[in-house]
Order: sequence, then C-alpha cells, then structure tokens
Amino acid sequence: MDMDVVFGKSDQLFTMAMEYAPKLLLALVTLVIGLWIIKAIVKGIAKVMDKRDMDATLKPFIVSLFGVLLKVMLFISVVGMVGVQMTSFIAILGAAGLAVGMALSGTLQNFAGGVMILIFKPFKVGDVLEAQGYAGVVQEIQLFNTIMLSFDNKTIIIPNGGLSTGSMINYSTQATRRVDMKFGIGYSDDIDKAKEILNGLLANHECVLKDPAHFIAVSELADSSVNFTVRAWVNAADYWTVFFYMQETVKKEFDKNNVGIPFPQRDIHVYNH
Repeated sequence: MDMDVVFGKSDQLFTMAMEYAPKLLLALVTLVIGLWIIKAIVKGIAKVMDKRDMDATLKPFIVSLFGVLLKVMLFISVVGMVGVQMTSFIAILGAAGLAVGMALSGTLQNFAGGVMILIFKPFKVGDVLEAQGYAGVVQEIQLFNTIMLSFDNKTIIIPNGGLSTGSMINYSTQATRRVDMKFGIGYSDDIDKAKEILNGLLANHECVLKDPAHFIAVSELADSSVNFTVRAWVNAADYWTVFFYMQETVKKEFDKNNVGIPFPQRDIHVYNH
C-alpha cells in the first residue's frame, strides 16, 4: 500500500479523533453528572411528597415516572452533543420504539394497567387484597407491577395489566364485615339450649357489633346433624379474631352442656341366617 495513502488515512483519523474526542468526553461527563442530578431530583421529589403526606399509592408511581422521563431526556441530549443529527436520530428512535413496543406489548399493558389503577383506585397501599390467585397486603404500586406481602410474609409481585382487568376482592374497602359460620348438633340434642349458648357467646364478645344485630337460625336438617347458620357483624380488623374464637369456644361450651357435635359415622348391621 502506498505510504502516502496510509499517512493520509492516519491524518484523517487523527483529525476525526481530535474533533470528536472533546465532544465524546463532554457527553460522558454530562451523562455522569446528569444521572447524579436526576438521582438527587428524584430523591427531592420523594421527600416533598413525604412532607405533604401524599397518597402512599401515588408516590412510588410518580417518582418512577419522573425518573424514567428525566433519563430519556438526558440520553437524547447526550446523543445530540456527540454530533448525531437529532432529526435522523428521532426517526430511528421512533422506528425502534415501534419495534420494541410490539415486542414488549405485555409490558406496555402493565404500564397502562398501573395508570388505570391510580386513576380509578380500586385499592391502595395497606389494603388487604385477593386477586390473580393471591391474597395479601398491598405494599407498593409501581409502574408495571403491584407488590403485595402475603400473610405468611412472602413478597408477591403481580403485573398491573392483569390486575387492572381481572376480578379482585378488596377486604379493606368497607369498615365492617360479616362473619358467616355454621355449627351442627345432633338430632337428639336440645335446639333451644344450643341456640342459647351461641347467642350468649356472641352477645358477650366485645368485638361483635350490636348493630347490625347477630343472627342465629336453624338452616338445615342434614343427614346426621341439625345445622345452625350464625352471622355476626364485626369491624374488618376483628374478623379472624371472632371467627377463631367461635370455632374453639363453641366446641368447649357444647361439651360443657352435653350438646353433641355430630361427625361422620356409619352403622353396620350384621344378620345371621
């Protein structure tokens, strides 16, 4: 190869390096400083929200959204500093965005689901929720997922897309709940005595509300038992306290008063021929 051509190419490379090196260095410095500033801004926004007691449901979503938008703006600015034509870059970015959007349609659905959850607020942080086959306490609503904590302390991550369009049960929406229970006695036992025991337990429990009044009635003459339907109204937080109390105490009181609780059994008759 002709040495003049080699030296010519070297001069061109050196010239390009001298031309673009300062721009590249400035872009890298801008990127590093920009990320640091964005981190500080996001922290500042979070602190302001804390001071103003903003809804805990909305806070993580807004913080995450601001962080993503600021980083996108920083990236576009850094690319422009390097010397890339913004018109061409935006066109390429738009085409790439379309391709990525089609590939990540599920992720976009989750983002849209998160927005819908924040707009319509079917639940909020701290609510007891049952949805998508899981149950627990809502800890955080993020851009794409909702974080829940199960009752046995497991972290549950549910995509917002399915959560926003699927069925759910929010146990925290209403201040009070009704505890539905069923107890059975034998056919030979005294119905009035059993009813009196059940009524006394509910009337004397501090967590059972007086209004609406509790309900006790014979609801079924089953194969081997006379079944009572028992309903009591309580504050939502006292639901399981009353439920477990009744299951244990009814058994003890029935035993004390000789009221039997039937269990499955089979009579076998043997005939001698």
